[in-house]
Amino acid sequence: MASIIWTKEALHDIESIADFISKDSEFYAKQFVQKLIAATLKLERYPGIGKPLRELPGSVYKEILYKKYRIIYRFNEEYVYIISVHHSARLLENNDSFRNFFEE
Repeated sequence: MASIIWTKEALHDIESIADFISKDSEFYAKQFVQKLIAATLKLERYPGIGKPLRELPGSVYKEILYKKYRIIYRFNEEYVYIISVHHSARLLENNDSFRNFFEE
């Protein structure tokens, strides 16, 4: 079973999402974050279940979805690294964690 490691960038993403939701409801912000994190727990047992990133075919990155968010990660036998929690309506090339893949 793999251990989940959250990168600083992914934790910052979650914090930003929670801040946005909390403008309307602290309760729902906390609930959303708890459920999003719970959605990643299946990766401990089945790290390969995610889909490859359509923007980066053939890369080591995969994604699972929670509501309108793409939870982007990579893994090896021991660890699942959560790289980013990215809103699906936004372009991945504008995400700081992936910007260098799109620069020419």
